[in-house]
Amino acid sequence: MTTASAPASTSTVHPADGHDRIRVLGARENNLKDVDIELPKRRLTVFTGVSGSGKSSLVFDTIAAESRRLINETYSAFVQGFMPTQARPDVDVLDGLTTAIIVDQQRMGADPRSTVGTATDTGAMLRILWSRLGEPHIGSPQAFSFNVASISGAGAVTYEKGGRTVKERRDFSIVGGMCPRCEGRGTVNDIDLSALYDEAKSLNEGAITVPGYSMDGWYGRIYRGCGWFDPDKPIKDYTEKELNDLLYKEATKIKVDGVNLTYLGLVPQVQKTYLSKDIDSLQPHIRAFVERAATFTTCPECDGTRLTELARSSKIRGISIADACAMQISDLAEWVRELDEPSVAPLLKSLQNTLDSFVEIGLGYLSLDRPAGSLSGGEAQRTKMIRHLGSSLTDVTYVFDEPTVGLHPHDIQRMNSLLLQLRDKGNTVLVVEHKPEVIAIADHVVDLGPGAGTDGGRVVYEGTVEGLRASGTLTGRHLEYRAQLKPQVRTPTGALEVRGANTHNLQDVDVDIPLGVLVVVTGVAGSGKSSLIDGSVAGREGVVTVDQSPIRGSRRSNPATYTGLLEPIRKAFAKANGVKPALFSPNSEGACPTCNGAGVVFTDLGIMAGVSAPCELCEGRRFADSVLEYTLGGKDISQVLEMPVSEALAFFAEGEAKTPAAHRILTHLDDVGLGYLTLGQPLTTLSGGERQRLKLATRMSDKGAAQAQVFVLDEPTSGLHLADVEQLLGLLDRLVDAGRSVIVIEHHQAVMAHADWIIDLGPGAGHDGGRIVFEGTPADLVAARSTLTGQHLAEYVGA
Repeated sequence: MTTASAPASTSTVHPADGHDRIRVLGARENNLKDVDIELPKRRLTVFTGVSGSGKSSLVFDTIAAESRRLINETYSAFVQGFMPTQARPDVDVLDGLTTAIIVDQQRMGADPRSTVGTATDTGAMLRILWSRLGEPHIGSPQAFSFNVASISGAGAVTYEKGGRTVKERRDFSIVGGMCPRCEGRGTVNDIDLSALYDEAKSLNEGAITVPGYSMDGWYGRIYRGCGWFDPDKPIKDYTEKELNDLLYKEATKIKVDGVNLTYLGLVPQVQKTYLSKDIDSLQPHIRAFVERAATFTTCPECDGTRLTELARSSKIRGISIADACAMQISDLAEWVRELDEPSVAPLLKSLQNTLDSFVEIGLGYLSLDRPAGSLSGGEAQRTKMIRHLGSSLTDVTYVFDEPTVGLHPHDIQRMNSLLLQLRDKGNTVLVVEHKPEVIAIADHVVDLGPGAGTDGGRVVYEGTVEGLRASGTLTGRHLEYRAQLKPQVRTPTGALEVRGANTHNLQDVDVDIPLGVLVVVTGVAGSGKSSLIDGSVAGREGVVTVDQSPIRGSRRSNPATYTGLLEPIRKAFAKANGVKPALFSPNSEGACPTCNGAGVVFTDLGIMAGVSAPCELCEGRRFADSVLEYTLGGKDISQVLEMPVSEALAFFAEGEAKTPAAHRILTHLDDVGLGYLTLGQPLTTLSGGERQRLKLATRMSDKGAAQAQVFVLDEPTSGLHLADVEQLLGLLDRLVDAGRSVIVIEHHQAVMAHADWIIDLGPGAGHDGGRIVFEGTPADLVAARSTLTGQHLAEYVGA
């Protein structure tokens, strides 16, 4: 390991001594190889290394995880019973820890009721403000909440009077702000009944086509046993009453085979089961059903505001709370600044500070009514930062996962200032990052590697930024890397026309996107890049889109299952051995009978963290012993799943194991830089960058992708090391050279410099953006320097 002396910090705190360090000895989480390291407290430490080198395993899965676990153990046993249990990380010694606050890129709550306002304190503060100053006065803060319904009724009240107990019946009412039509969601849905059932069939013949509504399960038991219609009669022959009972009957208690059950019509049952949830949180096959069966439209009663007419009638200076929540936050901040009301002065000050933090952190283009689930990973992470900027807490450990994701180069300096601000308050700041601009401000750098997966997991450098540059590590060698403008760009073969685009903040944009070349769409965060591409390009025939929506999968999911690779492998094993393909799935007939194919056995210790240990019978291989007797090319199925992609690529290329379908998928995995991943590695252990590239490889392997002419990629450099960006550029070139058109939404200057054509949106964000401010070659953009992107690209290439 290369080391360097401790850095000279510009921080106002005292230099760290031997007692002011976080000490890690023998860390072995995931691919870490007995890592020993000491980190200075109250400093900004940046962790670098290629994707899969072990950065997240060290920072999040070891240091932050143990801090969280120890904090949880301070609660009573009763409280711990309601908290998720966490196992101790695989590490020998961890001391010097302080309370860890994790600010990661996990998407914010997918609940459709969650908005930017509810996810921060701003929504609550606005409700209090309107309850105090709104005219006409309509009640308490809950009268302005779209999560509280209005209720009227009567109930008994018991109290003591004159030494005796008095019981009275009183009327009561709760005034809430929830729109009764859409129940505070802002949208209503209409259901296409033909997507719910096949009227030509009877229930027993499988008429109901809703996922999970099998006649062999509970729903079938209820519908067949309710007695209101004949389960053997085709639905098209139902009487009006029978059809109404099937589709719309309200919740009714029934008894079937001696069991008390609740019957609910098919339509309200589907609404309750699927349509009340955020569509992005659903499994792919259920999401496809919902998109096919339901049409979501803006609620006509509240016009999408989620609030009752009463709540919208109360105004401050002519502005309702719905108007305020719909404002761009930067505009709302200015509006609040003009309010002068001594009776609520502390509230106004707090609200003003929070709104200013949104603007300061580069999110002034959002609105408070924006659904939280629609924020990108980078936007979600910066939104979480807001509550910490004004915090009075000191001497805590803040942990960030690539805070510059989704940020234009113009905004990175602002993010750097915020990280330094947290450090200078006396906090320890740990940042996993690839951007040279962030690495440059570090007090201390830890570089992991030398490679990824089994080739990583070691500390290859620790010290100053200057020492990293001279270290000779992969990160050190690439720290000064600058892509150059291409001497010659490709000639377009056509154009994809966009006319009058007005999605979100776009202002009737007309643009011709060249085909047959590499097009990069640029602009500051919130300028309208995704709105242009998602609203006018994605979804067209022949277009394949790889966005940043998260990959969902359990510990049983792995690259082989996610990409569809396991299917041709199972068939190859079955054909070679004359048995059924299902035997070669750890989730089916081939599963180890002891661990049910999980590979580990979990022991629940009640309020304490559960313990997992490799299954003693299969020794973690997940398959029954009888299955492992079958081989293909001299390897059993568990040995194949332990292969890295690069090894499997050669294995399935020739000889007895030659499997073209598997080889094709493996080629795509290797092309996107995932050659080091093992086929059976749980998806839960992959980093964000690895998951996005896995999705890209999967889309390239889709049957439809073979006919696709346009690939759309949304920030494919997210989570990529500087060395990996070069490999990505090679992949993009191969796609274009094969006759495809590639459109990339990107902030990375190396990708901009490599483009054939750039479309720059801006000039600012929100209503200050939404216009095309430049179209042309990268060389022309650099020469003009007429936009923020042009200025930063010119500086990057040294022009």
